[in-house]
Amino acid sequence: MFTIEQLKSLFPRVEGAFSEEVEIKEVYTDSRMEVEKGLFVPIIGENFDAHTFIEGAVEHGAIATLWDESIPVPTHLKDSIMFFIVDDTIEGLQKLATAYRKKVNPIVVGVTGSNGKTSTKDLLKTVLQQKYRTYGTVGNFNNHIGLPLTILQMEQGTEMLILEMGMSDFKEIETLSNISLPDYAIITNIGESHIEHLGSREGIAKAKLEIKAGLKEGGLLIIDGDEVLMEKEHEQEHVLSCGFTQTNEYIVTNVDITEEETKFFVNDVPFTIPLVGKHHAQNASFVFALAKHLHMSDEQIQAGFSALQYSNMRFERLVGKNGVTLINDAYNASPTSMKAAIEVMKQLKDNKRKIIVLGDILELGPYTEDLHRSIAEVIDEQIDHTLLFGESMRYLYDVLQQKGSVKHVDYFKTKDAIIQKLETYTSSDTTILFKASRGMAFEQIVEALK
Repeated sequence: MFTIEQLKSLFPRVEGAFSEEVEIKEVYTDSRMEVEKGLFVPIIGENFDAHTFIEGAVEHGAIATLWDESIPVPTHLKDSIMFFIVDDTIEGLQKLATAYRKKVNPIVVGVTGSNGKTSTKDLLKTVLQQKYRTYGTVGNFNNHIGLPLTILQMEQGTEMLILEMGMSDFKEIETLSNISLPDYAIITNIGESHIEHLGSREGIAKAKLEIKAGLKEGGLLIIDGDEVLMEKEHEQEHVLSCGFTQTNEYIVTNVDITEEETKFFVNDVPFTIPLVGKHHAQNASFVFALAKHLHMSDEQIQAGFSALQYSNMRFERLVGKNGVTLINDAYNASPTSMKAAIEVMKQLKDNKRKIIVLGDILELGPYTEDLHRSIAEVIDEQIDHTLLFGESMRYLYDVLQQKGSVKHVDYFKTKDAIIQKLETYTSSDTTILFKASRGMAFEQIVEALK
């Protein structure tokens, strides 16, 4: 990955067992990992300081480390390891990532958005793999530490690097974009996630557009063309829009949803994806737009869609007790994604009894009451039973009690009470959706019904 000379050019202050003869093969942050010729980057967190684990890192194969200048270099290890002294180890990690990104020089695609960035990233990986040696974000490695680690984990022959970019405040996407220097950027949508910190949907849009900070000159930006807050971007050069309205360059039509897949057309080309929901058709259109720009065939794109391996707890279909269908979409939630999940339930053409179990959406700050109430817009007589849990879901319960076009609605104070109620619905003619913020730990309910 790096010669010692290359490291020294990045971090000139060096102490310890300096040797130009060796090369770094791995960069990592977990001192417990067994490595060969590794560069250990100790992270300082709120409740820990990984500098204290340096001895373990040496035992497991570290030959060099970044070292915070405020911490004394342990003299007893100076003969065992090289210490590259830095102002801040996280900034050092980011600097390493940028250097490695430039060295390997893949095509870089940055993906952000309030909802849909993980499914879009997953679709991108499987489609682009049909033509390129592709690597991308694994799990939720999408922040100021996870993204540089993702870059540093790609193999030297990588041709296409797909990076998911998450954030909770201003300047975070800007930092990630400047680290990764994307050739292409995708903004899936503007929802309400992290509105507590960003103040408004306009603030969220501004934060997402920070992805342009490191975008190469002439680099392509792909956006949700149906989003009003993205209208100004339409006027810019090197922007492609995707959506359901006729004003977009890439137009999604004829969406047909079944229990197992979604069929749709993009610019009159038919596709099928193993994901359920109209919103996933739009996510796929972002992928189609980029793939066509890269001169991929429709057949290659469909082959990639068909090969999709989807992340756990994101509309994950399970068979529960007595053949009941459980849809676990409780990895995370925003008002936008919760409404989308409920719409998918309504669109399912399986003639089954449809039950939704909803928990609190967190991190909405002063917007908590209004946004929870807004979920009532999509709950109607097509949903047979709505079960609610969490302090903030009280607001939705109150609205649904007054709404005429809603069937059964119940509010529960404990998960055990929900499980007990759901046990009476476990049969093969029933589908149950679970949707809540990750902090509500809805997997406990799902596990009890499996």
